[in-house]
Amino acid sequence: MIMRIPRALDFALHSMVIGAMLCAFPLLAQQNPSPDNATSQAQPKPDEKSATKDNPPSPEQKTPDAAQKPKNDRLFYVLPNYLTVENAGKTQPLTTRQKFKLVALGTFDPVEYPYVGMLAGISQAENSDPSYGQGFKGYAKRYGAGFADTTVENFMVGAALPSLLHEDPRYFQSGKGGFWRRAGYAALRMVITRTDSGKSQFNYSEWAGSAVAAAISTNYQPPQDRNAANAANVWVTQLWGDALSFEIKEFWPDIKRKLHHKN
Repeated sequence: MIMRIPRALDFALHSMVIGAMLCAFPLLAQQNPSPDNATSQAQPKPDEKSATKDNPPSPEQKTPDAAQKPKNDRLFYVLPNYLTVENAGKTQPLTTRQKFKLVALGTFDPVEYPYVGMLAGISQAENSDPSYGQGFKGYAKRYGAGFADTTVENFMVGAALPSLLHEDPRYFQSGKGGFWRRAGYAALRMVITRTDSGKSQFNYSEWAGSAVAAAISTNYQPPQDRNAANAANVWVTQLWGDALSFEIKEFWPDIKRKLHHKN
């Protein structure tokens, strides 16, 4: 067997979500936020006070939002989404500690545990990786392998490599232009990323981080899957999954506004 069923199913679920989104919201994605919406975002809240000599800035105003209160605009109100920035403007770079913290919050979010458990249950029902066996012991092995795959890939791509290479692991939404322009922008984030200094460069963290995670993954897979071909297949699958997640992150604000409008 080339690819573990939980990872394949995870990729299929993401594919179905993005496919449905592309079909259902092409007209919505062509629309920019309404002027009223932009004005309301630009205006300060009534209880906010500008920093003056008599009214010095509070600690919250001095420190980046990501360090104080990490924003988790859950995708489809369920999936953790700490590494997305909407209406970025001038955003402070993340420290190494903040990068690891945000990745940890998403990786160990309460939603992740039952999600991995569901995939492990499906894998056991289909008896993928027969060497794991059945019963509680077999299920525990499948659960552990699935959770390890997610954890290693998240930390390699979102924290370890970005810290070493001084890259910003966050996705900065465009929100400008028509549907295809924004979809192209999201796809290019797989190749072009933002550095801590605000410049653009090749996304080494994405490609190298997922490759390292795929190589590590082969060490705890069944003996028949410990080979270069399987590692390469895992690597490509992880890249596709991240590319799909970028598309979802780009259009999620539009989807959310449409859902709120209907309600």
